[in-house]
Amino acid sequence: MPYVAHVPYLSSLRLLLPLLLVLLPGLAGAGPAGAADRPVVELSRAQAGTGGSVTVTGSGWRPRALLTLLVCGQAEPTRGVTGGTNSCANADGRTVTADAEGRFRRELPVVEPPVPCPCVVHVATVTGAGAEADAVLRVAGHAVEPLPADRGGGRLSLLADTRLRGSSGLLTWFGSPPARTLVVTVGNVGTSPVKDPVFQVGTAHGVFAPQWQDQRWRGTIRPGGKARIELPVELAAGAHGDYTVSLKYGGKVLAEHPWGVGRPWGVTLFWVLACLVVPAALFRAGLAVVDRARPRHPVHAARPPRRRPRLRLRLPAARRSPALPWVSPDAEPPSSTRT
Repeated sequence: MPYVAHVPYLSSLRLLLPLLLVLLPGLAGAGPAGAADRPVVELSRAQAGTGGSVTVTGSGWRPRALLTLLVCGQAEPTRGVTGGTNSCANADGRTVTADAEGRFRRELPVVEPPVPCPCVVHVATVTGAGAEADAVLRVAGHAVEPLPADRGGGRLSLLADTRLRGSSGLLTWFGSPPARTLVVTVGNVGTSPVKDPVFQVGTAHGVFAPQWQDQRWRGTIRPGGKARIELPVELAAGAHGDYTVSLKYGGKVLAEHPWGVGRPWGVTLFWVLACLVVPAALFRAGLAVVDRARPRHPVHAARPPRRRPRLRLRLPAARRSPALPWVSPDAEPPSSTRT
């Protein structure tokens, strides 16, 4: 009887076994697949001298993404490029496009960055969604200095919503560069104070990647403290459309805020008026030139104008009919003839 009682459970297990065999491979492959989606950068050599080159390979990038490869100083993979793009050898960088599987391979010349090491090979996207990764590179013969200690344990986190302060004026309506002030509240969640942090403010138009600009904020944020950060943001002259303002610190994007910039209709109005006024002014100037260039006769040589003969209509004289004899006062009426 006990054996018979367990028979239904065995039959249920037999039905579930094929289903488990199908689901287990998918569950087992979920972890590696998620890790493969993260960008990875590898170097053929961990150390190279100036004038040499290293082979940079990558995987996990967005398919067909355009990437930049730079040698940067004062950077670590865990913290990113602390000094921003000003710490990189931008003139000797390279670009590469990932294949359909998000892989690439590219030769990169080894040069000395403008700041001391520790150095990395920094790979970042140019268009589309932002992504970046670093690989350690020791540049032989280049100076090495430790990263600032006051930034070692300091980590900033966003505490309040980001907003843009300011408005467009009359000059912006006529094509002046739009400008705003990015206002954020950040807190130090690390164990050491953050002094004079360098933020990266990026502006992206549409689907293009942000154009980053380094901006230093003067002040110190102690552990557990917070601060209100105000950084200026300015676009190019005549810019209009949908923009996105991003704030990055330590290689991590802290905040993003949309910015809709109106079209500078004053510029359009100016060109419309120019197309109407300039031709009219040129036409009047041309008439004035022609009037001045027309030959004129001297006054003493001028001939008096000829008088045109006046036409007079002469009617023929009316003929007088002879007076009848009985009408004249001296004539006697004729005597009547008798029959």
